[in-house]
Amino acid sequence: MQSSTVDPAKTALNYHHSAETAAGHHHEGHPDHRVFGVIVFLVAEGMIFLGLFAAYLTFRAVAPTWPPEGTPERELLLPGINTLILISSSFVIHNADTAIKKNNVAGLRNWFIATAIMGIIFLVGQVYEYSHLEFGLRSNLYASTFYVLTGFHGLHVCFGVLLILGVLWRSLKKDHYSSESHFGVEAAEIYWHFVDIVWIILFLLLYIL
Repeated sequence: MQSSTVDPAKTALNYHHSAETAAGHHHEGHPDHRVFGVIVFLVAEGMIFLGLFAAYLTFRAVAPTWPPEGTPERELLLPGINTLILISSSFVIHNADTAIKKNNVAGLRNWFIATAIMGIIFLVGQVYEYSHLEFGLRSNLYASTFYVLTGFHGLHVCFGVLLILGVLWRSLKKDHYSSESHFGVEAAEIYWHFVDIVWIILFLLLYIL
């Protein structure tokens, strides 16, 4: 009678392979919470802006006149153009998300380049406005809150542009983004919409109301 032999090495190798396969299936089936994480982060950022908005509205409510007497009239043309640019850029960046969901990487790059350019134009417009304002950071309470609110938002726009450029750079790697894998694109789009919404509120508070 011939006895059967078992190779311990092969047995161990097969076990290891089975374990890796099972772990891979478990990882693939694990829910992806990265987008949720981005939303939680933006909620936290939104709370900071909410605090600044509350402070501004409180100062305005208790002040005898607002803006304080002697504050020069605010120019609406340039901020209005900037607002249109930023709002339009939200539609542009959404086209990039639509493109990558169709595996159109070239479209993703084109729309992201356009969004980055629009964001840079917005920042240049804001710097130009700062350089031509007739009041400084310490002129009065209105001036201080104006610079803090718009400057803090401008910092977020700057970070958003860098984020978009980062996605563009990573898109140069073959098959890095596809219809099945495009978290970076989604994260950049969500962040950019957040920046856009905050600016609309700022524009209404500081320039219109």
